Amino acid sequence: MDSEEPPASSVKKILVVDDEPTLLAALKYNLERENFQVDTAADGEQALHVARTLNPDLVILDLMLPGMSGLDVCRVLHKEMTVPILMLTARDSEVDKVVGLEIGADDYVTKPYSTPELMARVRALLRRADTGGAVTRDVVTCGDIRIDPARHEARRGSETMHLKPKEFDLLLHFARHPGRAFTREQLLSEIWGYDFAGDTRTVDVHVRWLRQKIEDSPGEPRRLVTVRGTGYRFEG
Repeated sequence: MDSEEPPASSVKKILVVDDEPTLLAALKYNLERENFQVDTAADGEQALHVARTLNPDLVILDLMLPGMSGLDVCRVLHKEMTVPILMLTARDSEVDKVVGLEIGADDYVTKPYSTPELMARVRALLRRADTGGAVTRDVVTCGDIRIDPARHEARRGSETMHLKPKEFDLLLHFARHPGRAFTREQLLSEIWGYDFAGDTRTVDVHVRWLRQKIEDSPGEPRRLVTVRGTGYRFEG
């Protein structure tokens, strides 16, 4: 009996961007074996062109590219579309990880990596995107703060707040659960993902940045407060 192919409408489209032909071919082969539709690009400009045409469900993006860097590609993609981005790089610097995640990447895998690990990360990102897509359309309002997930826009009164990607996600998460205390570990898992390689200091840094934008007096926060011995709570 012939094996069943998934319906065309359910096939996930993945764009793989890497300037190493052998690696690019291997990634394409392994992803297609998992029934993904795969398109490839070898540099940043080509990646943007293909992404705008393909409208992929996921982008696997190498950090080190000729010409336009992977970080620049990530920044442009984040501004133009809502697509999960998995950064793929030979670098193993915590600074590079933080920068990549700050400008819009959703996960980070360091070369060399195992194919099963990469596939697990891909599927996890796609599941999170599917789940988020079903629940992020409603506008959330807390006091004078209005958050529109579909437009990825947050306003305080009449002013638009210019938030980094994870600042936006963190604010939205807090606003959806006013009055609830979260530990740093919970926030790290919910916002950055269970397999994020950073530590809880990442949460503290983002809370500090977020307070600069939502508090009248960031040094004496009244909205995003510290819960001693636990973590943080959003008062709205």
